[in-house]
Amino acid sequence: MSDIKPTQVFYHAGTVTREERQGLLKQTGATVWFTGLSGSGKSTLAVAVEQVLIQRGHAAYVLDGDNIRFGLNAGPKILADTRGYAEEQAKRFGLGFSAADREENIRRIGEVAKLFADAGLLALTSFISPYRKDRDAARKIHEQNKAGAIPFVEVHVNTPIECCEQRDPKGLYKQARDAVAAGKGMGFTGVDDPYEPPAKPELTFDASKHSVEEGVAQVLNYLQHRGLVRG
Repeated sequence: MSDIKPTQVFYHAGTVTREERQGLLKQTGATVWFTGLSGSGKSTLAVAVEQVLIQRGHAAYVLDGDNIRFGLNAGPKILADTRGYAEEQAKRFGLGFSAADREENIRRIGEVAKLFADAGLLALTSFISPYRKDRDAARKIHEQNKAGAIPFVEVHVNTPIECCEQRDPKGLYKQARDAVAAGKGMGFTGVDDPYEPPAKPELTFDASKHSVEEGVAQVLNYLQHRGLVRG
């Protein structure tokens, strides 16, 4: 079978309008992108926002960085171990933690979040997403969506690294510090790989100064102010 060329792939527009979806769900689909260091409280805040949105009758779903790496963006070893993939296939589709793989990881999840939001859901993504250009690219694909721009809300969970290391729920900072001390390095964000904070995030939250409840209120107030959800 010959390969299908890019010129043979065409965008197919649906017949259901965004207004119809908004009327059904009583909300406007959007992506809320939580970014920050490991241990900053991104996932905790995203899950709490999801819970309150659901309780208030809004359709929301958290796309968490770790969970996505068990499936859509699973690394080669996970793919090979859990699905019996041949080594070449696992390497082709699985993603590790190199700069190139991290870029592709965020590209894929940006596309998935866009689809969720286009369907009318509130997609809440929780990813370190350390590189500004990758987050900006995710925003751009929302803004340039063929069926019309989709709201993209960037939430910088700006918890100081000292606090993140104290929390360190997975023990990753200790592993990274030990690796650096041994002269090996891990490419771990905030230790031996950079985190580039957002230049102009819609919201900023510091888990060392504010409670999760305050963060939830901040996000919900913003969504209501933008008219993305009804009070």
